[in-house]
Parts: sequence; C-alpha cells; structure tokens
Amino acid sequence: MHRSTFRLSTAVVCGATLLAACAGGVAPGKPLPFFVSSAGSGKGGDLGGLAGADRLCSSLAGAAGLGNFTWRAYLSTQPSGGTAQVNARDRIGPGPWANVKGVVIAQNVTELHATNNLTKQTALTEKGEVVNGRGDTPNMHDILTGSQPDGTAIAGEVDSTCGNWTKSGEGAAMVGHHDRVGLADTVPAKSWNSSHQSRGCSVEALKGTGGDARIYCFAAR
Repeated sequence: MHRSTFRLSTAVVCGATLLAACAGGVAPGKPLPFFVSSAGSGKGGDLGGLAGADRLCSSLAGAAGLGNFTWRAYLSTQPSGGTAQVNARDRIGPGPWANVKGVVIAQNVTELHATNNLTKQTALTEKGEVVNGRGDTPNMHDILTGSQPDGTAIAGEVDSTCGNWTKSGEGAAMVGHHDRVGLADTVPAKSWNSSHQSRGCSVEALKGTGGDARIYCFAAR
C-alpha cells in the first residue's frame, strides 16, 4: 500500500495543476518522501562518500517504488585535504517531508531541526517498516549523520564522519537516535541527529553502540 502513496497523490495534484508544476514528481508545497534506510552499504561507515550515500538512498527508494525523486543522504562532511565542509541540512532542500505512509515529519528545515515529528513510529524505512530501537534485539537506533543538532558539520580535528564516509575501520561518526531514546533523560540521548560518537567505523563497531550503519534519506526538490 505504501508504495503507491506518493504516486497517487502526485497524479491527483497533477490532474488539476500545470504540467510544469509537476515536473519534479510532486507539486510545490506537497510533502516529499523521507525514510530511514533499511540497510547500509555493507561496509560500515564507508558509504562511498556523499555520492555513494545518495546512490544508496536512490537505489532503496527505487526498489520500493517511491517514485522519481532526487534523493539526498542526510550527512555532513568535515573539511579535509582542501575540500570544504558540507552541512547535512543544506543537502536536503526546503521540505516539507512525510514518511512513506504519508505522515508528515517536518514542514521545513527549521522545523526538522527543532520540533519535528520524528519518533520510532514515524521514522520508517522505505518499505514502511519500523526500525528496531532501544529495548529491541538487536538495537539499531544509531543513524549515521556526522552532524551537530542544527544539521551543520562538526568543527575540529576529531573525526566525526568516518573520514567523510570513506572509512570502514578506524575513525568515528556522530550518530543520532531515530527513536529519541538513550541511556539517560538528556537532550543528546533524545537527539535524532546528534547523540554520540560511534566506537569506530566498522560494521562491528557501529553495532557495538546500537547501530546498523543506516542513514536518513530525504527527497529534495
């Protein structure tokens, strides 16, 4: 059922508006799809850089029949080797976004980084499935972001992006909790995008703190 949600809404809107307004797959102002990836790259924190992470989002979305959108992984990168930093919040467009069942998670980027509607029940995969959280076996609530709470890159020399998403061994990545639950009743523990650093960048290290090398994927206009 969820596979047709965005296709159906797009068809209805396009029938009543100009074709040009629907060229991007959905009319202006209508929520774009968002999901937590049902899988990682298979290489831990090595996602093939931002381009590889975007391809992962696009591949998963395509397999789930989510329509023709430009997909962006919600990931930041740090300055390295002359390469400028990239902020996750700047990659995903203005919004609004909804999960694959049509539940709105944020009306815009500001709301996404403030009072969004992301919870374990709404942060679904591209298949419409709930992702294991704290208390489930295994716990998979650590989602790779490399970001601060406001969606910008983390300054300094400490690796927070697994070498800008190219490392699968040493290093670390900032992760968020998609279920907004942690070890304590603190702001970081409840953060969807900036909770704590991982123990490393390998699959085993990421699983060690309750992760599965998953990422957030947003359709961008």
